Amino acid sequence: MNNLIWLVRAARWARNPPSMKMVIMVFSIIAFALVLAGLEYFDLIPEWAQMEPARRGRGPMIR
Repeated sequence: MNNLIWLVRAARWARNPPSMKMVIMVFSIIAFALVLAGLEYFDLIPEWAQMEPARRGRGPMIR
């Protein structure tokens, strides 16, 4: 059933393809995400720009 949905979606795209601006925008967003992932992988993002700070030692004890 899921294959039929993808076939209908592909047929709709073939009849009405996206504009070149939309294609460029989507590929630029994907490229930006890949650059960020690469920076994170190689640990080139500074600590102040990360969502969670690096853990130092043990956390507070909860009783």
